[in-house]
Amino acid sequence: MKISVALAAYKGERYIAEQLNSILCQLGENDEIIVSDDFPAGKTREAVAEIHDKRIRYIEGQGKGVVRNFENALNACTGDVIFLSDQDDVWMPDKVQKVLAEIRNGADLVLHDAAVTDGSLNITDPSFFAVHGSNASFTKNLIRNSFVGCCMAFTRKVMADSLPFPNELPMHDWWIALAAMKKGYKTVLLPESLIKWRRHGENVTGGKTSTVQKIKWRLKMLLSVARIK
Repeated sequence: MKISVALAAYKGERYIAEQLNSILCQLGENDEIIVSDDFPAGKTREAVAEIHDKRIRYIEGQGKGVVRNFENALNACTGDVIFLSDQDDVWMPDKVQKVLAEIRNGADLVLHDAAVTDGSLNITDPSFFAVHGSNASFTKNLIRNSFVGCCMAFTRKVMADSLPFPNELPMHDWWIALAAMKKGYKTVLLPESLIKWRRHGENVTGGKTSTVQKIKWRLKMLLSVARIK
């Protein structure tokens, strides 16, 4: 079972080496990390190259934002199981093992818990699930998304049924989860904090949005999901 890690980067040189090293020690020799860099003129390329590991494949993004950058990374993945990754977190040593156990037990999509930290990895909330009220209900997730990409992994068939992303998609992880649930894929919530999720004020995802924007996003997502056959 080959693993692909789709990592979307943007000006990620500060933390990306720590993140990559926390992933690489859990992968086999035939697994891969696809780093799609949406700012290739920056220093991320150099930070990635300094690791000298053939399992990392660096590709340039299209400069179209985080959703399209993840799509670019996913299109390059060749694995049977795909993990999503941000550029600035740290994976716990048993993350891959525990997620793969769920997939081998029949899960198509796995969402695990996370310990939320500050920029120095000091834990501010030990359980994102507890704070957010995470669940696997399609209706509830349409209203309030529980599916954070950095805590997600899924089978290749889930990925195939999620691509290409619809135009003007508000969030990639939200779409993948709703599309999987709409098509009846087995979705499992794993209540273990398997990453340290860095929230340092400069994150590309997870920022605040207005009420009007949230309503527009949900309408867009509802229309996109309604088109799934």
